Amino acid sequence: MQKIKSLMTRQGLKSPPESLSDLGAIESLRVPGKEEFRELREQPSDPQAEQELINSIEQVYFSTDSFDIVKYELEKLPPVLNLQELEEYRDKLKQQQAAVSRKVADLILEKQPAYVKELERVTSLQTGLQLAAVICTNGRRHLNIAKEGFTQASLGLLANQRKRQLLIGLLKSLRTIKTLQRTDVRLSEMLEEEDYPGAIQLCLECQKAASTFKHYSCISELNSKLQDTLEQIEEQLDVALSKICKNFDINHYTKVQQAYRLLGKTQTAMDQLHMHFTQAIHNTVFQVVLGYVELCAGNTDTKFQKLQYKDLCTHVTPDSYIPCLADLCKALWEVMLSYYRTMEWHEKHDNEDTTSASEGSNMMGTEETDFDRGYIKKKLEHGLTRIWQDVQLKVKTYLLGTDLSIFKYDDFIFVLDIISRLMQVGEEFCGSKSEVLQESIRKQSVNYFKNYHRTRLDELRMFLENETWELCPVKSNFSILQLHEFKFMEQSRSPSVSPSKQQTSASSKTVTLFEQYCSGGNPFEIQANHKDEETEDVLASNGYESDEPEKSAYQEYDSDSDVPEELKRDYVDEQTGDAPVKSVSRETLKSRKKSDYSLNKVNAPILTNTTLNVIRLVGKYMQMMNILKPIAFDVIHFMSQLFDYYMYAIYTFFGRNDSLESTGLGLSSSRLRTTLNRIQESLIDLEVSADPTATLTAAEERKEKVPSPHLSHLVILTSGDTLYGLAERVVATESLVFLAEQFEFLQPHLDAVMPAVKKPFLQQFYSQTVSTASELRKPIYWIVAGKAIDYEQMLLLMANVKWDVKEIMSQHNIYVDALLKEFEQFNRRLNEVSKRVRIPLPVSNILWEHCIRLANRTIVEGYANVKKCSNEGRALMQLDFQQFLMKLEKLTDIRPIPDKEFVETYIKAYYLTENDMERWIKEHREYSTKQLTNLVNVCLGSHINKKARQKLLAAIDDIDRPKR
Repeated sequence: MQKIKSLMTRQGLKSPPESLSDLGAIESLRVPGKEEFRELREQPSDPQAEQELINSIEQVYFSTDSFDIVKYELEKLPPVLNLQELEEYRDKLKQQQAAVSRKVADLILEKQPAYVKELERVTSLQTGLQLAAVICTNGRRHLNIAKEGFTQASLGLLANQRKRQLLIGLLKSLRTIKTLQRTDVRLSEMLEEEDYPGAIQLCLECQKAASTFKHYSCISELNSKLQDTLEQIEEQLDVALSKICKNFDINHYTKVQQAYRLLGKTQTAMDQLHMHFTQAIHNTVFQVVLGYVELCAGNTDTKFQKLQYKDLCTHVTPDSYIPCLADLCKALWEVMLSYYRTMEWHEKHDNEDTTSASEGSNMMGTEETDFDRGYIKKKLEHGLTRIWQDVQLKVKTYLLGTDLSIFKYDDFIFVLDIISRLMQVGEEFCGSKSEVLQESIRKQSVNYFKNYHRTRLDELRMFLENETWELCPVKSNFSILQLHEFKFMEQSRSPSVSPSKQQTSASSKTVTLFEQYCSGGNPFEIQANHKDEETEDVLASNGYESDEPEKSAYQEYDSDSDVPEELKRDYVDEQTGDAPVKSVSRETLKSRKKSDYSLNKVNAPILTNTTLNVIRLVGKYMQMMNILKPIAFDVIHFMSQLFDYYMYAIYTFFGRNDSLESTGLGLSSSRLRTTLNRIQESLIDLEVSADPTATLTAAEERKEKVPSPHLSHLVILTSGDTLYGLAERVVATESLVFLAEQFEFLQPHLDAVMPAVKKPFLQQFYSQTVSTASELRKPIYWIVAGKAIDYEQMLLLMANVKWDVKEIMSQHNIYVDALLKEFEQFNRRLNEVSKRVRIPLPVSNILWEHCIRLANRTIVEGYANVKKCSNEGRALMQLDFQQFLMKLEKLTDIRPIPDKEFVETYIKAYYLTENDMERWIKEHREYSTKQLTNLVNVCLGSHINKKARQKLLAAIDDIDRPKR
């Protein structure tokens, strides 16, 4: 395009934009004629060749208008001119000019319609401008006419109206300023009403209004006054915030938070709130302890106020220690409850703010509010642990200020109860395990409990040595849960807490203390008379409550068909605990009464006062363990020692007899012997007096042991009329069995609080000690059975019998009748004893079993003393034994008869051949060497020769050799 403009310039043409400034030039512009265009267009042309010609034109030809083409071409001529070259060069220039001219002609023809249209538009524009000049001239003329028509008065009215408007605005401003001047009175009233949000809102509005009128000189002083008022409001707001720490009020706290939100200082408010809570804890505990110290001091000396809290705690007297601790925990509870309700308030309002923010559209404000909520939430969560740590430290300091060993057990339990409740509060408050309090109270509790347990063991020894083993009459429905000491197992809360505050519904187990007391009350409220109001109704008016309950139950029916099925079903075997078969005849019921000496007694537990004291001690120990679970292992260990010592005392008083083990009857199992040996080694101090040369370690070990108890001289165990103290033995042994049953009942509770790593100890205690208590029955009642029947007299009577008779006898020997009379007398004595003490069916069965077993073994021993015996004599032995069995079965319902086969097998062995007897001897090692030897000697001459005799005696000697 630049090239075209240059060519047009050289040809005297102008471009359309340049010609617009001079309409005359446009009119004089020569447009090529149609003939010229035609000539240019009719000339043959090759577009590609023409374009190459145009491109070959030197660039200098397209420069500015001042370029002199002629001069440029002349300067290019060489010094020596060549006509032919000049003509060729001239022809080239002409061809280039022709190409440019044709190109220009083509472009002009192409743009000519647009050029004509633009020219017409310019002409129209020129006409419009001329019309506008005429309109302007007319307007000016009319304005001059209007100016001359207005008067001076009209303009004055306009000026006065303007002044009026200005004065009205001024009056409004003055009224606003007057209102601002009176604002301080209203602000004071609102602060007195604790309307902090309204006061701040009013103050901020006043500041905003004052900034609007800051051009007035009186406003500067007002601004300063409003700023001072705002600062005063913030100070009162901080005081109001501090009141939240002790007594949370929703409306009050809502106003405070709204006020801080208006100030834009919600984060600052949260920082200040935590500082106030910390200060409130310190001030609260100090004031509570100071009040008790000054009250006990009895004067108004101000020296206590200058003491540090740690030193002040040492001045609390023992009498005021527990009330002070309770009030201390109550005050701290109020602080923690306020913090808990503060968190609840924020959680509730955060949810409301989140809902309202999701409906709004101010994203910037929402992000800022979310940031504040996140900060407050984290601050509150971190504050939980911090506040609980402060509470623990304050209470720990108070606990360390007094030696807890000076308190009685009930008072000490009460202290533990309060601390346990406080730790429960802490766990619900922030999920903390209260390590600070646990460690502090655990050390003091273990030390206190060791001393207390040692004292109780000494008391138990004293009780056992003075115990006459008389029956303690309790009701048939007696349960340890009826005792004061076990009330805590039936209550979800301890007796120290007001029962009116306890929740009786099932859902109360899942309600936290904060939820339970959120609306009022306090978990540390003391019910002083609660314990006195409790009553125990466990003792019966007499030993058995009723004379013959079982007799009337069975004897009011004349025949078996009249006995109700319910009564038959209710009859349960007391020994096995199993229900009887479906059809129970009247004879069977009557027969079962033969060895049951307790049918005339109510089935009340058999225990003594000492047993009851041990159970009460167990209850107290469990109270401490339930209150302070970290010392559960120590408490259970001490509980096991109470049972161990009681069991060892029963064994020492009634079951120790060296001759028992020589019987070879296995009366004491290996487990029982191991248990008794363990108790003796770990708990019993067998030394009479302390050895002054003993080492310190040995002395310390002896402190942990208790001297072996001695049976009271009032207990007589040598009288045959009382079956050698059978009543006392029954009371003692069955009280131990009852105590073991109570430990079995308590096992789930103990297992629940025992630490997992210590549970093997508990399992070992139950499997190796508690479960062996009933095994003491055998050795204890064996002593009675061994003396109740005159077995030596029976041996003497058997020695006088002639066994080498030649004919079969039809009459049994008199020793059988004598033995049966002994059993009848034994039965009568049992009945006499049962009038004093109920003899349970398992006990009577063991007694009868022992007596029968001893009688049968005495019979075998008598047969083993026979020097000569014929086949007819052996038949007489069988007759005597069958007569004994027949009569004995009418006295007892024990089936099968113990050691029946022991006698029958010995009698039948007389008829064995040599080979069979040798095998029989090797298989029956339950017989003594004397009994086996006598059997071989008596058989000599009848069907065993001397050589066989020597062989059998050698076999007996081989069997006896390992026993030596």
